[in-house]
Amino acid sequence: MKKYFTCLLTVGLVLAYRLPVSSQNAELFFKAAGSPANPKVQASWNKYYTYDGITELCRNLAKSYPNLVTMESAGKSYKGRDIIALTITDKNIGKPDYKPGFYIDGNIHSNEIQGTEMALYTAWYLCEMYNENKFISDLLKDKVFYILPTINPDARQYFMDEPNTASSPRSGLVPMDNDRDGLYDEDPPDDLNHDGIISMMRRKSPFGTYNTDPSDPRKMVRVAPGEKGEYELLGLEGIDNDGDGLVNEDGVGGYDPNRDYGFNWEPAYIQQGSGKYPFSFPENQAVRDFSMKHRNITGAQSFHNSGGLILRGPSIRGGGAEVFTHTDENVINSIGLKGQKIIAGYKFIIIWKDMYPVYGGELDWWYGAIGSYVFSNELWNDYLMYNDTTAADSYEFDRLLLFEDAFVPWQEVDHPVYGKVEVGGFNKNFGRIHPGFLLESDAHRNAAFCIYNAWVTPKLEVRDVKVKSIAGGLKEVTATIVNSQLMPTHSGTNLKYRIDPPDYVYIDGGKVIAGMLVIDKDRNITREQKDNPQRLEVLNIDGYQHVDLKWIVRDGNKFTVRVESVKGGRASGQSK
Repeated sequence: MKKYFTCLLTVGLVLAYRLPVSSQNAELFFKAAGSPANPKVQASWNKYYTYDGITELCRNLAKSYPNLVTMESAGKSYKGRDIIALTITDKNIGKPDYKPGFYIDGNIHSNEIQGTEMALYTAWYLCEMYNENKFISDLLKDKVFYILPTINPDARQYFMDEPNTASSPRSGLVPMDNDRDGLYDEDPPDDLNHDGIISMMRRKSPFGTYNTDPSDPRKMVRVAPGEKGEYELLGLEGIDNDGDGLVNEDGVGGYDPNRDYGFNWEPAYIQQGSGKYPFSFPENQAVRDFSMKHRNITGAQSFHNSGGLILRGPSIRGGGAEVFTHTDENVINSIGLKGQKIIAGYKFIIIWKDMYPVYGGELDWWYGAIGSYVFSNELWNDYLMYNDTTAADSYEFDRLLLFEDAFVPWQEVDHPVYGKVEVGGFNKNFGRIHPGFLLESDAHRNAAFCIYNAWVTPKLEVRDVKVKSIAGGLKEVTATIVNSQLMPTHSGTNLKYRIDPPDYVYIDGGKVIAGMLVIDKDRNITREQKDNPQRLEVLNIDGYQHVDLKWIVRDGNKFTVRVESVKGGRASGQSK
């Protein structure tokens, strides 16, 4: 009988773990401003999700909010994992593809994992706040979000499961010969103390140049010239397998997926890390193919780490073919400067000018090839440690706020070459990614920046549809198409390369004799479109601007004017 009840308890615990956790007793909570009071999908934002955890959270959102969320696979990774894509919008108000779209991805670099949490938090927040917040509700009626939480799922899981430093690996898992010795080694790096972390090595030496810091024995300090130290530093924990003086150099990958996109691409002898050709790797192919199926994506955001930066293009000097127009400069700079306010401690900069050139980067491709306005945020910086601009001490921060949870104590191990050595140092979960207690705050600020970006995408309205009888039994129908938001319907590169067709304005309700764009309404100056006047072509509708249109029509009393824009969405209006 005791065994029976033990078995029942075990089964009950397993089921409780597997079932999605739903909303809690609302009587136990008092709502905090700006956060969901009692979310249907319980999620924790002070830790990092495994691939299975990401999948489960996304499924729970899709199950709990079927009127908002569609979950699909954008493609397969090298190891065959689905690259999860969430489409989030009010499905009851218009088709998703007919709304201006905002795209978010994270974790293109495998060790830069918190981009996934930023993307997931955005998806979760939009869903949970839809019924609580009018701004979010109105936003999802007008716009659609496309969120790919991790576009490098294999290497993300590899970073978590296998021995790594905070900075490794950067690439995906497609094997490459990193040092061109003819060997492709997919074995994990050498983890001498088997703790899942690649830390530092030191050993005692009569010729040492380092001592432990008297005030903090975790820290190594270099001795003054001529003085004798107790230790020599041996670099990263590991073994030089092929005698070339390098350790762990033939791990997985060895390329940079953010040098693989098909715009301003250069081969590896110019741009280190690029593949054999643009879109060499399956994960980037999935992003490319997803974007081609969703041409309504007007703005985009890619999350990286670290540095606390809001990055804009171009990524190479002069931009190559990617030259921003005056209008685009105003749009991108306006959003970026607003981002500095939204995300405290972050700085808005130009990639090539303030950092280094990047050929074949995702940002340039989104703008240059797709015609979308795009940013990349480098998540986490030292400012967040103490909320000031002074140089933060990682050792002190770990001691005062993390209680030395981020440091691996020095431990003696046997090395096949060096003999007795000590390994220790900071854990791979510290230095480039957020400590748990700071993750949710930064996730909310970065989500707010994405939401602001989506809000300023075009919003088209058809206004003032008026009918006037004129000679010969004809009618003159006029209408105004207004873009009441910051972004134009076409970016400069979109217009330059004709990436998307013009905005089309249709009139229904009679036989159209002539159609024209009104150049000067006061002086009645127009430009007639002789071909297909029922469908007028408007090259672009700038932000906070409008266009006036006129038709000469026979027959009909009621008229509908509708505008269709690939990236600007759709709208219609009727005559009275």
